[in-house]
Amino acid sequence: MDDRYGTDVLSSGWRDRMAKEVPRVPASDDLVVEVADDGYCGAVVGVASGLVELEDRTGRRRLFPLGPGFLVDGRDVVLTPPEKRLAQAGPARTASGSFAAPDGRARVARASRIFVEGRHDAELVEKVWGDDLRAEGVVVEYLQGIDLLEAALNDEPPSAQRRYGVLVDHLVPGSKESRVAAGIERGPHGAHVRIVGHPWVDVWQCVTPRAMGIARWPEIPRGIEYKVGVCRALGWPARDQADIARAWQRILGRVSSYRDLEPAFLGRVEELIDFVTVD
Repeated sequence: MDDRYGTDVLSSGWRDRMAKEVPRVPASDDLVVEVADDGYCGAVVGVASGLVELEDRTGRRRLFPLGPGFLVDGRDVVLTPPEKRLAQAGPARTASGSFAAPDGRARVARASRIFVEGRHDAELVEKVWGDDLRAEGVVVEYLQGIDLLEAALNDEPPSAQRRYGVLVDHLVPGSKESRVAAGIERGPHGAHVRIVGHPWVDVWQCVTPRAMGIARWPEIPRGIEYKVGVCRALGWPARDQADIARAWQRILGRVSSYRDLEPAFLGRVEELIDFVTVD
């Protein structure tokens, strides 16, 4: 006799048969995700210890446990850890795009070195070119200001065996930086010193807007300290130096390779490395 109603609906597994299958999506970098519970929407910026970190369009970040409860393009998904990438065949590359040295060992430091005006500038150079500089044996020294450059050169004068490259902010015609640079290049140390710089007020602008997820860097009126003005324009705290330091770490965190930097900055750093590594 045929059973018009099929099998027992209360038998084992009936819930699984009726449940809607939700797709599983790896939480890869920059995937835009909405949290179903509260509508928070942001891009994936990191995954660790079973948690996913999302950053919204204002730069605010929040942590959520991986699993169900997320939407991608309006559809329910289950977020899973990102898939591990297989190592690519061929030579590895550094963050600057150069081929990594096979043994990865640092060379003994050269007498020649690079001065970088500004602590943030030095940290940015280290993040992108650090592996290359260690492989070439080039030491980068923090220069508090270009006004102190001549004294530093007098303390340890440059020579054909001790070249100095100098990276400064806002090196444009008519600026104080350009006048100081021209005076040093005309002086007794000029033959063995190369001074270059980018055209922006601050090294923050050397990070591309694309890497920051913004249309462009805000224009800050004269009379307002640049970093404070940027933080306020982007909706970031700017009460004290600790807030400025956190803002810089947020910016630095968006830089993973040379692709995240402006070409005008890339070219100047590469020029200095070539200058101080001439044997």
